[in-house]
Amino acid sequence: MNPNLTTLTHVRDGKPTMVDVADKPETRRSAIAEAVVELGAEVMARFSNNEIQGPKGPVLQTAIIAATMAVKQTSTLIPFCHPLLLENCEVRIEATATGVRIHCEVCCTGKTGVEMEAMTGASAAALTIYDMTKAINKGVVIQSVRLLSKTGGKSGDYQCSP
Repeated sequence: MNPNLTTLTHVRDGKPTMVDVADKPETRRSAIAEAVVELGAEVMARFSNNEIQGPKGPVLQTAIIAATMAVKQTSTLIPFCHPLLLENCEVRIEATATGVRIHCEVCCTGKTGVEMEAMTGASAAALTIYDMTKAINKGVVIQSVRLLSKTGGKSGDYQCSP
């Protein structure tokens, strides 16, 4: 928690509002978010060549596309997010013993950070994996979505605790 933060940034006069970034300098910003999805034995049995073949097609490739699309739509999904000119989005999905771990990294040069874009991308990938595998196992669980790290901006860099 930022010890200098005494008020909520998206509340002014008791009402929700977008933060005014007009006077903020542009800086290079990046964020990495992670989503963890537990798939179950039925889905894991369909892993081959780092891909899950589901009834609807290639699951992980589709999740990467969904994440990228979601990153670009964050400001239309989250009420007070500013539209950003994104410079890069990289989505990596790796198998774990019981499911997958999704990393979504987003970068831009701008006046506000890209944490919400990275978390939206990771979330959309996780939801897509659920959607594409629910015919095999409706018990797929999205265990967590969290910010792993961020760089740039007034609040400085952040690295989550292990």
